[in-house]
Amino acid sequence: MSSSRLDLEADSWAFALRIYAEPGVADACLRLQDEAGVDVMMLLMIVFAAARHRTLLTAAEIRALDDVCRPWREQIVQPLRVIRGRLKSGPSPAPNGETEPFRSTIKAAELAAERLQNRLLAERLPLRPPERDLLVPEELRSVLRSVVTLALEKRPGKPISDLHPSIDVVVDAVTQDTC
Repeated sequence: MSSSRLDLEADSWAFALRIYAEPGVADACLRLQDEAGVDVMMLLMIVFAAARHRTLLTAAEIRALDDVCRPWREQIVQPLRVIRGRLKSGPSPAPNGETEPFRSTIKAAELAAERLQNRLLAERLPLRPPERDLLVPEELRSVLRSVVTLALEKRPGKPISDLHPSIDVVVDAVTQDTC
């Protein structure tokens, strides 16, 4: 990985952590993940491209990024997430004080797997000159709707309009962050 791509990976990871920590963003992202199957790391990388590089990815570029990270997400990140979730309610002996450190270890492994996914996405992020000087919220909203639409292809019947409020939370946080 070239030094510019390493910088891109570090910058995108720091951006993702900062935006995710904004009020309401974690809940909005988890709703998009749980209800539509959105890959939150991919969503945050696409937001990063728009906010920091003024590059609005096309539907084809979003699909290409999804194709790159899907095997890692499905075979590594999601199984870790499932295990971590199961430890909240069982099986026995979980949950208890003795299993909580194990759950924390799984949570750390999940975060490390997401960091590696971020690197994979940074390696493949289409870089081009900025399309404009300012981030236009409605354009970012449109790009994020493309991400959700791609995820919903695997969950037919869920109307995207139900998820517009979650998209708006992310757009608002990014818009405030870039002002």
